[in-house]
Amino acid sequence: MPTHHLFTHTSTFELESGDTLPELRLAYATYGTLNERRDNVVWVCHALTGSPDFTDWWCDLFGDGKLYDPREWFVVCANTLGGCYGSTGPLSINPKTQQPYYHTFPQVTNRDVVGAFDLLRQHLGLERVHTLLGGSLGGQQALEWALQQPEIFERLVHVASNARHSPWGIAFNESQRMAIRQDPSWGTATETAGAEGLKTARAIAMLSYRHYNTYAATQQEPGNSITDNFRASSYQVHQGEKLAKRFNAYTYWHLSKAMDSHHVGRDRGGLEKALAQVKARTLFVGVNSDLLFPVEEQRFMHAHVPGSSFYLIDSNYGHDGFLVEFTQLKEAIVQFYQGEQKEAEVDFEQQVG
Repeated sequence: MPTHHLFTHTSTFELESGDTLPELRLAYATYGTLNERRDNVVWVCHALTGSPDFTDWWCDLFGDGKLYDPREWFVVCANTLGGCYGSTGPLSINPKTQQPYYHTFPQVTNRDVVGAFDLLRQHLGLERVHTLLGGSLGGQQALEWALQQPEIFERLVHVASNARHSPWGIAFNESQRMAIRQDPSWGTATETAGAEGLKTARAIAMLSYRHYNTYAATQQEPGNSITDNFRASSYQVHQGEKLAKRFNAYTYWHLSKAMDSHHVGRDRGGLEKALAQVKARTLFVGVNSDLLFPVEEQRFMHAHVPGSSFYLIDSNYGHDGFLVEFTQLKEAIVQFYQGEQKEAEVDFEQQVG
């Protein structure tokens, strides 16, 4: 199982907005052992409500005998800045006031998040990362990081994500934040502020994460006489309550805004120019039924990142297909690595020929 750690940066951390944090902490997990060449590093960036426990939500990719076997790889995953799984976030104590930040926590962007990640990378002494892997919000962060530190990341596996968050995606996120704002408790400075609103926000989010076919396959009523208390209704309530038990509305609010702020072309001359600067050997993975990060977003990046690869997952699970279709995701990554090996073999044959 992964080992959990805590990294503390005691100096002031400046955010893209100009605000600052007097210090920051990142909770992170490692799995496996760094080899002597220090070239077996896989860095994972988690999704919006994810945690450093990558073996929980991508369990079929990591473990003995799996794609990323800890006997061969050294895997790192940090809880995002603004998170609620040990990293500095709204529920953390502000060193200046000795009180929780709550509503005073400054807004962060994905650029802030990867800036914090990079402090951890430097702390760990990792000068080369074999593969940077992220999905959804984590994919946004991974792409931004690969642009910020082009000499560090050799490969980028970018899953069900985009180069700029769309008006459609922002509208979904704002609808969820509207639900949180409608909770009367949201205005209070308490740990559970907005908890009821968070439940509704999660229910809204499920409509963007899944697909018509998902609900038809899993929530359809077995009979013909039901007029109330539908499976789909109870499913929405269940999903909201389940998230509220492990998350908080403050973090949900801030990370959804970080997602909205994602735009790799900002201050880089636009999307096309920014994507052309990606140096990592890159694989873009899309899900054919994804409503939130539709396939055209991954195809756009593939078209503008030189030498990149593309793989399409076939799924009825919508955006969540990147968390469900383990076999296809594994196949995508294996093909990506094998393609690189074949190219190397061809180059060798040409040289000796």
